[in-house]
Amino acid sequence: AVAGVPAQDRNFAYLSSGTWSLMGIETDEPKINALTEEYNITNEGGVEGTIRLLKNITGMWIVEQCLQRWKKDDIVYTYPQMVELAEAADEFVCFIDPDDPMFVHPADMPQAIVEYCRLTGQQAPKTHGEFIRSIFESLALKYRMILDVFRSLAENPVDKLHVIGGGSRNKLLNRFTANAIGVPVVAGPAEASSLGNIMMQAKACGAVSSLAEMRQIIAGNTDLEYFAPADSGKWEEAYKRYLTLIKK
Repeated sequence: AVAGVPAQDRNFAYLSSGTWSLMGIETDEPKINALTEEYNITNEGGVEGTIRLLKNITGMWIVEQCLQRWKKDDIVYTYPQMVELAEAADEFVCFIDPDDPMFVHPADMPQAIVEYCRLTGQQAPKTHGEFIRSIFESLALKYRMILDVFRSLAENPVDKLHVIGGGSRNKLLNRFTANAIGVPVVAGPAEASSLGNIMMQAKACGAVSSLAEMRQIIAGNTDLEYFAPADSGKWEEAYKRYLTLIKK
């Protein structure tokens, strides 16, 4: 999937987005220090001797579990309906830390969110739209927090985030993410794993000569969406509040 990132240079971070999120950067050497230990960041071998410096972050799991819970009440949302509910809901009602142990596998995910809000002194979501929007906003702010860590570890400036995988189709989350991190989000391809695999086979056969050429071909032959940051002041205030809350 990382080989399938359609990057034009090394000034990027990647986010493989789905049920789970994998965020990271490419480096030439492993990074092993107090910061990588504190944030549980791993060093994995990458293509052409690069290092995939990455962190696991809970992704759409929390939303998926909410949808499963509501399904027990015979309430089923299509993906467009879910996004419509979130867009219509009030913004910044509450925040959660997606990686809190409370959300690993609770019997009732919406109730776990309500309990998290109680423990952190926040107003809990009241509607399904508020639940979904709060999760999306919290994911975007968690991405900001982790991206800031990677910025301090990066060998190159990070001036864009490439979102790949199935979650790259989530336009609302992509928009929130761009707003939260303050740099553009480039979304796609959704099938980065397959494309990266194909291009690695092409490289092994001598059809392409380098990782850079592989990525250039993918970028030129896939539909990518671009999301520019907006509402920076509002999201910066939300981020400060988010950091304060998750420390509770």
